[in-house]
Amino acid sequence: MYKKMPVIALEEHFWDHELAAQLQGSEGARAPEQLKRLYDLGELRLREMDEAGIDIQVLSHGAPSAQKLDASICVDLTRRVNDRLAEAIARHPTRFAGFAALPTANPEAAARELERCVKELGFVGAMICGLTNGVFHDDERFWCIYERAEALGVPIYFHPSFPDPDVSRIYYDKYGKDFPQVVRAAWGYTVETATQAVRLILSRVFEKHPGLNIILGHFGETLPYQLWRIDQALKRPGHDPMNFREHFTNNFYITTSGHFSTTALVCAMMEMSMDHIMFAVDYPFVPNAPAMEWLDTLQISKTDMRKLLSGNARRVLKI
Repeated sequence: MYKKMPVIALEEHFWDHELAAQLQGSEGARAPEQLKRLYDLGELRLREMDEAGIDIQVLSHGAPSAQKLDASICVDLTRRVNDRLAEAIARHPTRFAGFAALPTANPEAAARELERCVKELGFVGAMICGLTNGVFHDDERFWCIYERAEALGVPIYFHPSFPDPDVSRIYYDKYGKDFPQVVRAAWGYTVETATQAVRLILSRVFEKHPGLNIILGHFGETLPYQLWRIDQALKRPGHDPMNFREHFTNNFYITTSGHFSTTALVCAMMEMSMDHIMFAVDYPFVPNAPAMEWLDTLQISKTDMRKLLSGNARRVLKI
């Protein structure tokens, strides 16, 4: 059913050589075939998109992106990274769109860079990967970024990165040798990014910026499944009034990146409606084929399939 519909994939990564050189080792070793695809923004990537039936990739720098850069270098370096991404998109304007990398170690500069990338480079939002040098992004120093995103009408995509070293040591080191992905996609990434989202809601930033939209990958990092319990627990006696579920279902969008589960989709549809779910692969960390094969198995209406594959992305990102 989906094969006659346009497909936009939202969480598709690349690496910039200059930025990656600054971050050697921060995200662990990558296999040669994966590296080849991370650095390719041309023939190989387009061929694999065509083979899978993906019309547009929204490109974003892979984790940890600019979030582990020192404030002394992050602004100029991130600007160059975004300029080079814009050049790659300009070579294939009907196939690529872009999420900006942001120099969050300097929040005011990050807000300005977001505006430049949207207004001058035509980017459709921004992606933030993990914590900024150990600081969660609910901190009010970052709210200027959210104010600018709201004013521009673009979303911020929160993507995982490696957990804090102390968290990794206490939570994961015992099993990290035998199960290296436990600190990454299997669990560590999910815990950190879900915590980031929970803290953002608890900070009440959405009360000040009700038009702010946040995107989470991997079917919302388990949060749709947990919404009822979180909301009910936060309404127990002794808490300040907080409608957690309302903020999440109104201000958050989620994608399918790297999580091709029909059970998860059904849960997300029931909690958030199909209007808040968008398609993504997580290329090249996850290949295109499993995502597209999963789509073939879905028994959902044509209207919902169209929203999932491109309709919501066109509306939210204005592609």
